[in-house]
Amino acid sequence: MTRRAKATAASQVVTPLRQARLAIPATMEEVCTDLDRHAANGSSGVTPSMLSGWKLGRHITSIRYRKMLADYYGQRPEVLFAHQDAPLTSAAEAPRLLVGHRDLREAMTAVADGAQQYLAISGSRSRDIIYLEAIEAALAARPELVHYRVLFGPPRHPVLTDHLLRLLELRDPADRSLGKTLHIGMVADDPSAPRAILLRLGDQRRRADPLTHLCRGIRFRHPARREGSRATHRPRSAVLRRRPPGGDYRGDPGPTHTAARQQ
Repeated sequence: MTRRAKATAASQVVTPLRQARLAIPATMEEVCTDLDRHAANGSSGVTPSMLSGWKLGRHITSIRYRKMLADYYGQRPEVLFAHQDAPLTSAAEAPRLLVGHRDLREAMTAVADGAQQYLAISGSRSRDIIYLEAIEAALAARPELVHYRVLFGPPRHPVLTDHLLRLLELRDPADRSLGKTLHIGMVADDPSAPRAILLRLGDQRRRADPLTHLCRGIRFRHPARREGSRATHRPRSAVLRRRPPGGDYRGDPGPTHTAARQQ
């Protein structure tokens, strides 16, 4: 199915928000005009593109606009925005804690293997050949897949440099037949900045986020294990060991804790 066909099919999805608008009936432009008319300053801030994104569930409506639309349509927010909230409460979407390099690699390669529309990756320290080859295989198999790589300073390892050169071979920067499908950028590396706020590796459905740098200066000696609905610990699992003065936390070989979740 082409992108245009997918967009057409998505626009026909009947959600509570769309049902409420069709019941008036009114176009999205007319709804925006009505909202502006009732706004205190003459502008509600709502645009047709925002309504479209909310209707299709591509974006989560803020509390302010939920109240505004709930008042406008005369329906409760929990009913009007049920299609947005359902995926957020699904058990299948719950984050999963990964401990150890094997689990981390499996999660990251799974994201690369399953990417269909875009694949966004950050970092300059990648040196896992299996993981990097999974990225290359995904780009080779899906020419329309848009790939983003954000580097924090120059590549730290030759294997990553070789990987970036192979990406340029797979995606000729001068070829625009499918649009720009490769984006490589570099920002200054700030050791004091928390990496966990940035998307490590992800696509439109799932992502893997590193949590290690949330505990800068300390590391867990024995990570917790989750069994059933309760978190259990191995002996001394709660013991934290501080880095020695002047130690480089980023080079610490200790276990990496990563949260992987479906999107």
